[in-house]
Amino acid sequence: MKTLIIYMSTHGCTTQVVHELAEQLNGEVTIKNLKEDQDPDFQDYDRVIVGGSIHAGQIQRKIRDFCTINTEKLGYKQLGLFICCMYEGDQAFQQLENAFPEKLHQYAKSEAILGGEFNFEKMRFFEKLIVRKVAKVEQTVSRIDHEAIRNFAKKMDKTFSPFVTLI
Repeated sequence: MKTLIIYMSTHGCTTQVVHELAEQLNGEVTIKNLKEDQDPDFQDYDRVIVGGSIHAGQIQRKIRDFCTINTEKLGYKQLGLFICCMYEGDQAFQQLENAFPEKLHQYAKSEAILGGEFNFEKMRFFEKLIVRKVAKVEQTVSRIDHEAIRNFAKKMDKTFSPFVTLI
């Protein structure tokens, strides 16, 4: 079973999450960052997992555009969707819902909110200013949800069925 994880990361949190997720998944896993490969070929993969980080309530534009352009093709894959964000509960679920086209939510076998991070060492001055004002955070904070990553990987492994791709 071949899995492709397509993602974007602004300050490195999502990159960290993606590598941890790749270690948890069964089978061959390939990772593609849309910053480096803006149009990854996912035709030869059984599963595709797409995710990114939320900034000012939105996922990165390249992730959104990739999903919009490839919605129908992604529907033929075992699809997983995730976000990295600092919110929890209803706000986080709202951000997950808004991050991807409605049709992809219908296709997805699993969706997850995998935590987030405010990394002041990697933020620009303006970003730090906004985080201090809006989130009331003064220093680097990591809330990566390692348990959610393990659970997401387990769900993705359980949802794989070779017969689904043959239909």
